[in-house]
Amino acid sequence: MKILVTGAGGFIGKNLVATLRTIDKHEIFEYHHSDGLNILEKFCRECDFVFHLAGVNRPENPNDFTEGNETFTSKLVNFLEQNKNNCPIVFSSSVQAELDNYYGRSKLAAEKILLEYEKKSDSKIFIYRLKNVFGKWCLPNYNSVVSTFCFNAARSLPLKINDPSRELELVYIDDVIKEFLNVLEGSEVQNILTYKVNLQKLADIIQSFTTCREKLSVPNQNDEFIRKLYSTYQSYLSEKNFSYALKMHADERGSFSEFIRTEGQGQFSVNVVKPHITKGNHWHHSKHEKFLVVSGEGVIRFRKIFSNEIIEYKVSGSCHEVVDIPPGYTHSIENIGDADMTVVIWANENFNPEIPDTFFEKVIDSSTHLHGGGVLTPRQFKIYILFKILIESIVKGGAFK
Repeated sequence: MKILVTGAGGFIGKNLVATLRTIDKHEIFEYHHSDGLNILEKFCRECDFVFHLAGVNRPENPNDFTEGNETFTSKLVNFLEQNKNNCPIVFSSSVQAELDNYYGRSKLAAEKILLEYEKKSDSKIFIYRLKNVFGKWCLPNYNSVVSTFCFNAARSLPLKINDPSRELELVYIDDVIKEFLNVLEGSEVQNILTYKVNLQKLADIIQSFTTCREKLSVPNQNDEFIRKLYSTYQSYLSEKNFSYALKMHADERGSFSEFIRTEGQGQFSVNVVKPHITKGNHWHHSKHEKFLVVSGEGVIRFRKIFSNEIIEYKVSGSCHEVVDIPPGYTHSIENIGDADMTVVIWANENFNPEIPDTFFEKVIDSSTHLHGGGVLTPRQFKIYILFKILIESIVKGGAFK
């Protein structure tokens, strides 16, 4: 399908075009305000569908409202009519069409032109009076308070609020594009999801995002509005400030770094283990974890407390396998390779130093033996114990000194 998008360089236009480009079956005619009318006429002759997104909302001269919204819409319709092209048209109008101001009157006039055209042609017209669309690529300090707040907050600039109690109705750009694509595919028109929030709460939410890096947190992603707002905020980060350092707890054994703390979904960390080093040898009452070795080779060992049997799992970065660490099992992880081993760890709760739920207990002692992932026969176990006694005696300077 050949699709004409007027205002292809604008906020909504960019998001729509970017999405349409991912669909191979469509050919996109991108019309920009700097293109001549001869190009518009050519596109109107060939297109199968029109997304009319072009418009003027903040001109220096009030007369430009009429030229950019009403007059341009009239020219678009005339070109379609001259070429006997009755393709469907989606028009992005505005709730301002309900108000008596220059912008609102020009948008209402454009709507009337399209509806008159629908009456005398076989074309289907879909008019959307959009409310405060927010999302990536919207210009800050222009006509979107969300983009301005996000831009300023990401740069530690103040968020100016004239009327904290003023309530807004917001719609997310991806929801708008989803609805447009549904219409393109012939689906029924739906009401685009809206979110109501006052200016003070909006500012508070966006401002809270600025502390996420310091706290290693992410906002509650189960809340749709918060999730969409946070994605928008992320899109306004300074390009010089995409990265941030984690606190690395390092010693001769390797390092440990907390990565992300979530609200109710646990914590992610990265553990680096040096060659031939064993970490762990502790157990938890309630905390449970998942270990994923992403590089290197190792062995994860378990022993249920009050038991003397050891369960062993070999793990490797060459074969990603998640190992669950259940409560009540003392566990350790040993790097058996010659290079650093990196382990990604998820724990079901964020670490609390006041209630660590972590208790030291060696996995292997003189009364334990292996089973599960690697089984020792009675004879192998006897050899293991004798070898262990020999090594301990040498280290302590005993009979074999």
